[in-house]
Amino acid sequence: MNTGKVVLVTILAGSLSIGAALFGQHWLGDSALSGRSLGRGASNRIDSLPDFRLPDLNGREIASSSFGGKVVIINYWASWCPPCVREMPMLIRTQEAFDPGQLQVVGIAIDRQDDVERFIEGHPINYPILIGDVEAVELSRRLGNRLQGLPFTVIFDHHGRRAFSQVGEITQATLDTQIQALLPKTQPTKTAANGG
Repeated sequence: MNTGKVVLVTILAGSLSIGAALFGQHWLGDSALSGRSLGRGASNRIDSLPDFRLPDLNGREIASSSFGGKVVIINYWASWCPPCVREMPMLIRTQEAFDPGQLQVVGIAIDRQDDVERFIEGHPINYPILIGDVEAVELSRRLGNRLQGLPFTVIFDHHGRRAFSQVGEITQATLDTQIQALLPKTQPTKTAANGG
């Protein structure tokens, strides 16, 4: 087989695999999860800040209702995920730049707690880190993370309405644009893009 045929067969096989995965998730995934209760039917997409409780690193349960009235940036991440780690300084700067009464970054770690604790020892973080579980992963899917990739960022306005979601690494420009749309009259206390 020549190189062109190998590339064509590889692309075709990859496309078929992705198509089969999406088809299977749509037809099998939703019906298999329909018995779970996360506030709405499992096949329904969530368009508002869901009611959840997850433990922080001290084992204390944090309720999503404690973030009410703020712009909330939820970032699903893991210590073993390079794009997740690259985003963190930007999220730290964003949390520093805005009044915590107006904007709250929340990290949901899809990772083992001891791995998260070791990571944070070397990388201090200024926003809450919650430990995700199977239900949290399913919640991310219902928030728009259909393939359950990491990192995954979802932003809610101060009324709790989902305003934005993105699978994959988010850029400072995208984050700034989303925040400016939700807090147009609020200036950051520091410039998030340059860290001060």
